[in-house]
Amino acid sequence: MLEHFNFSNKVVIVTGGATGIGAACAEMFAQLGAKLVIASRNMERLSAKAAFIKQQYNTDCLPLECDVRDEAAVQNMVAQTLQHYGRIDVLVNNAGGTHMRPIESIDAARWHRSFAINVDAAFYCTQAVGKFFRQQGGGSIVNISSMAGEKGTLNGAAYSSAKAALQMFTRVCAAEWGPLGIRINCVAPGMILSDIAKEHLTASGIDIEAGIKSFPLQRAGTPEDVAQAVIFLASSAASYITGETICINGGPQLGGNRKES
Repeated sequence: MLEHFNFSNKVVIVTGGATGIGAACAEMFAQLGAKLVIASRNMERLSAKAAFIKQQYNTDCLPLECDVRDEAAVQNMVAQTLQHYGRIDVLVNNAGGTHMRPIESIDAARWHRSFAINVDAAFYCTQAVGKFFRQQGGGSIVNISSMAGEKGTLNGAAYSSAKAALQMFTRVCAAEWGPLGIRINCVAPGMILSDIAKEHLTASGIDIEAGIKSFPLQRAGTPEDVAQAVIFLASSAASYITGETICINGGPQLGGNRKES
């Protein structure tokens, strides 16, 4: 069973790989022997994370500055990956972002920005890497969505819509490319307390401790909780799974009363 999680000599691209969920995914793949490309717009953070991964896990990690909202930049990132490693085995479309506003306050520019980072970026990366996967005869893609894409969230019409679109994009791509040996899946994290998420939640006045009381598992999630699901979906242990979205949210939040009546 453990052989399914051996990524030695596998090449993994993680977008948004310098912080949060992306960094946790990159480190976990590195622990399992993968060679890495981590990409984002912040080269300083990327370089620091790549140096840490190389030292800590004794594996190659190539930091590439890339705005994944730019199709040409994405194609260049994939070309540099192939030039450096000669292959790609896994793509994790983790780059994303949100700005919470009520519907009446969302202008067209904010709406389009939400789709650019949460949907367009995954589309560009999937197309660029998918071209190589089709030639190679297989590969695995994992998209990072959100519970907002499953259930929606107040003041998050643009973000929720974009993440729901990403989940449908995952499903359709999986159906089209499955016969070519390419698997595409998605994870939908709930309250995951990365450093950046903590800042946003605190700034929004959200009471984290009160919020987790409604979760069956009675705790917030960690970036590592998400990374473990990503590893599974990317691995051969999930070889018969494609087109699915796995929710990582501490369990279903149901109405009613926990006490006997």
